[in-house]
Amino acid sequence: MNILDKIIIDKKREVILKKNIIPVSQLESSVFFNKETISLRTNLLNSSSGIIAEHKRRSPSKAAINYDFTVEEVTKGYENAGACGISVLTDGKYFGGSLDDLLLARASVNVPLLRKEFIVDEYQILEAKAHGADLILLIAAVLTRDEIKSLSEFAKSLNLEVLLEVHNLEELHKSIMPSLDLIGVNNRNLKTFEVSLDFSKELASHIPDEFVKVSESGISSVAAIQELKPYGYKGFLIGENFMKTDNAGAAATEFIQQLG
Repeated sequence: MNILDKIIIDKKREVILKKNIIPVSQLESSVFFNKETISLRTNLLNSSSGIIAEHKRRSPSKAAINYDFTVEEVTKGYENAGACGISVLTDGKYFGGSLDDLLLARASVNVPLLRKEFIVDEYQILEAKAHGADLILLIAAVLTRDEIKSLSEFAKSLNLEVLLEVHNLEELHKSIMPSLDLIGVNNRNLKTFEVSLDFSKELASHIPDEFVKVSESGISSVAAIQELKPYGYKGFLIGENFMKTDNAGAAATEFIQQLG
């Protein structure tokens, strides 16, 4: 069993437990539930940098990345740097995140927030909305076409945008549907953790133009972004590269300035 399979088994258990504690009505009465969402899609189309900066404490492939800073420090730093959006990891067991991180990020910044999570149930989309997210991530590797359709349509009914993540042509072909806004290509193989920008390059021409193209993972240099832009990518998700420094906001600022 690979790491992704393990994460999904744990996630399904976690959702069942959470549903027993916090009813949907409580999520729906959250102060953020009726808040107007901010469009990452629009931000990326109007940006020259396209940076989506990520708040991530650790990952299964790298035990600890950064536990030294508050969510507020990191996200405000990203906003001041000019990031188009901020991705907030909310998985606890494998990434050291939580829904509180999303809530604190929402209280700190006014840029689009992505709930970065392994979504397997509509309940998690309600959680995302209740904690101030503007968009959600769906991972094609762990969902059927029917699940992608029902989850993405549910998200859209809550005015959340949908970023669908794919890793190969098969995942892309099963996933293309009108209820998606952005399609992200993960340069990291979630089963082996091997990273290569070739994944983004190979899939670029297969992604229809109506979706905003995002390249995710393994982007650590301005050169990598300049390499990917000719392939039509408008968004670049960067986490580890900023988080592993002693000042994520300053690192993002310098990076975005270099992009010019």
